[in-house]
Amino acid sequence: MGINLVKGQKIDLTKGRSSLSSVMVGLGWDPVKKSGGKGLFGGLLGGKAAEVDCDASVLLLDENGKLQSKQNLVYFGNKTSQDKSVVHSGDNLTGDGDGDDETINVSLKNISPSVHKLVFVVNIYQAKQRKQDFGLIENAFIRLVDNNSKEELIHYNLTDNYAGKTSLIPGELYRHGSEWKFSAIGEGTLDADISSIANKYL
Repeated sequence: MGINLVKGQKIDLTKGRSSLSSVMVGLGWDPVKKSGGKGLFGGLLGGKAAEVDCDASVLLLDENGKLQSKQNLVYFGNKTSQDKSVVHSGDNLTGDGDGDDETINVSLKNISPSVHKLVFVVNIYQAKQRKQDFGLIENAFIRLVDNNSKEELIHYNLTDNYAGKTSLIPGELYRHGSEWKFSAIGEGTLDADISSIANKYL
C-alpha cells in the first residue's frame, strides 16, 4: 500500500529507492450523483450523475518555475513532452467507473535537466460555458505507482470543498538535489481552462 498523504505534505520518492525510474501518475474523480427527485419514486429511481468532463494536464517547468515551451504543456491535445519523458494516456470524457480516470507516465530518468518541476492539473472542460465547477465532482485523488514493480507509492485524496473552483492542482513532482520529491498541493483555482493556467507560468 502506498503512503496516504495529507494536504501540504511532502515525500521523497527516490531517496532509498534508487531503482525508481518511471512512475504512473493516476488521477481520478467521480461525478456527484444528482437527486432522482422528490417523493417515493424519486428515491426509488435513484440519482443521475452530472455530465462533467475533467481533463488532466501536466506543466514541465524550469528552475525559475517557468514554462519554456508549449511542448512542455502535456494534455489531451499534446500527449508527449518535448523530451519524451512525459506521456498522457488520453482523454476520459465522463469520470465514470472506479480507479484512475486519466493517467500520465513519467520517466524520471529521461526528464530534461532543464526541467525542475512537474505541476499536475485537473480542469473542467468548457467550465464557464457549461456553468460547471468542482462542486459537481467528488472523490478526487492523485496517486503515483512504480511502473516497474506496480507498487503504489503514494495516494492523496483531495478532501477540501472545491465548490466554485474550475481547476485543481492536486500535486507536483520536483527536484531536490539529485532526488525527486512529491508535494500534495490540493489547491483549487478559478482558471477557466488549461491555457489560463499555463499563462501564469510564462
